[in-house]
Amino acid sequence: MTREQTTPSYPPPTPTAVSAPFWEAAQERRLAYQRCADCAQAVFPPRAHCPHCWSESLTWQESTGHGTIASFTVAHRPGHPAFAELAPFVLALIDVQDGFRLLSRLTTNPEEGLAVSAPVRVVWESSGDWTLPLFELITVDGGP
Repeated sequence: MTREQTTPSYPPPTPTAVSAPFWEAAQERRLAYQRCADCAQAVFPPRAHCPHCWSESLTWQESTGHGTIASFTVAHRPGHPAFAELAPFVLALIDVQDGFRLLSRLTTNPEEGLAVSAPVRVVWESSGDWTLPLFELITVDGGP
C-alpha cells in the first residue's frame, strides 16, 4: 500500500554512484536494497562490497516495505532548522522483513503509544525533487 504525502522541501540527499539505484527506485516509490550473490545477506545502506563476506557481487532487490520497530526516539529539537516545523517527530530504526535495518521517520504522532516490535510499512513523502521512504504503524485492522 502506498500513501503519498507532500511536505516542504528538506535538505536533499547526496546520492553517490553506489547509492544512486536506491534513490532512483525511491522516485518510483520502491524500497530497494542490495543482496550479496555470494553469501545471500541483505546489505543496507548501499555499498560497493558486502560487509559480511567482502564480495563485490551485489544485486538490487525490491523490499516488501514491511517491518517492525527495533528502537525509536522522539525528536523535540531537530538537528536542522528545516525540520523544526515537524517537531516533535519520531525517528525509528526499522527491522525490514527482507533482513536489513534502516533509520527513518515515522508518520505516527509521538503520543500514539509507540512500541518496540510494532509492525510498520513504508509510505512515501515528496520533498522537492526527491521521494523519501517514511514508515507508518500498521494497526490491528491493517490500516494506518
